[in-house]
Amino acid sequence: MILEKYSMGIGDRFAHQGKAQLQAMIQAKAEGVDIAPVWNKSHREHTTIKTSPADVRAEADAAVKALGWTGPYHVDADHIGLGNVDLFIESSDFFTLDVADFTGQAAEEGDIRTFVEKYKKYVGTLAVPGIDAFDITEEQIEAVAGKFLLAVKEAGKIYRHIESVKGKDNFITEVSMDETDEPQTPVEMFFILAAIADEGIPAQTIAPKFTGRFNKGVDYVGDVAQFAKEFDEDLAVIALAIKEFNMPASLKLSVHSGSDKFSIYAPIREALKKYDAGLHLKTAGTTWLEELIGLAMAGGEGLKIAKEVYKNALGRFDELCTPYATVIDIDQAKLPTPETVDAWSGEEYAAALRHDQSCEAYNQHFRQILHVGYKVAAEMGERYLNALEKFEEIVAKNVAENIYQRHLKRIFIGE
Repeated sequence: MILEKYSMGIGDRFAHQGKAQLQAMIQAKAEGVDIAPVWNKSHREHTTIKTSPADVRAEADAAVKALGWTGPYHVDADHIGLGNVDLFIESSDFFTLDVADFTGQAAEEGDIRTFVEKYKKYVGTLAVPGIDAFDITEEQIEAVAGKFLLAVKEAGKIYRHIESVKGKDNFITEVSMDETDEPQTPVEMFFILAAIADEGIPAQTIAPKFTGRFNKGVDYVGDVAQFAKEFDEDLAVIALAIKEFNMPASLKLSVHSGSDKFSIYAPIREALKKYDAGLHLKTAGTTWLEELIGLAMAGGEGLKIAKEVYKNALGRFDELCTPYATVIDIDQAKLPTPETVDAWSGEEYAAALRHDQSCEAYNQHFRQILHVGYKVAAEMGERYLNALEKFEEIVAKNVAENIYQRHLKRIFIGE
């Protein structure tokens, strides 16, 4: 199974926007750009909303059938490990192997020495087409092995477990390395890919750590020029590693929490063009926020629900924010009071929440607390789901426009 050159992970927490999400891909295809949709949902989200991986497969299949989509599409077991992968094996054909907990833990000394011996042939100056050559020492190789080898070996265990059930070449594998303290250097990336190849993992995407903050649902925070440099270097190293280590030609970068990172979309587009490279962009709850926008704009019961979600989320601030503490930055002083929000019209609520930085009413702190507040909507049960169905037209319009206009068009097509 080969992952397409361009793909987008489209999380849908309440499994009601599959058709709207797919409509955005249809619009992109009409512009001459093929982008494969990858429906993704993590174990944490399933647990919170009380859904199962099979529900994601059912949603994807139903959307594809309803819209007559003939292109490829996938269902991602998002951020899984050996402890929960079995829950996803039957319904998924894309697996994001999350081995963050093993990064920084030392592998067996013998494994490290074997790795160093195998790759010390690269000691010296390594030319990488597209970027400046970099110098490699034996000590660097050993340091990379000490930091990342155990994590890659864990990824190998997960991959082989999936392969034993699904069969070879019947699924797509991503290795996630984004949840580390510091961005990987080009040297580290090169030897991480070597280790992945050694494990026999036919990785088609790798998610590295980049400089800056990738907070949920809001724009990138950091040095855009530094990000552009790192992204460019990673693309160059991947292109070299494909040849050096006989890795899949479809291997590409994956940008996690990539939704709404508008300030880095132009550098990404330029680098992809430079290397004729692919990209997997993984979104982070954007569709859920567009549901709230649509409900607010619908007025009546929809607006009432949207306001209740905010009021209750604010009242449970610590509970909801703590699990996401590393990927949100909320200034509580800049959050409106529930009384203020209660007085808003649907358009005012939508303007505060919609990610339009040219709008004075946009409030990134309001957006972030609602981003992590999906548990409140989940607890509403049928009341929330019934509202999504009742106001499907306006909700779907916001979902499709967000994915196409703010994401696909800016990255893959160009404004």
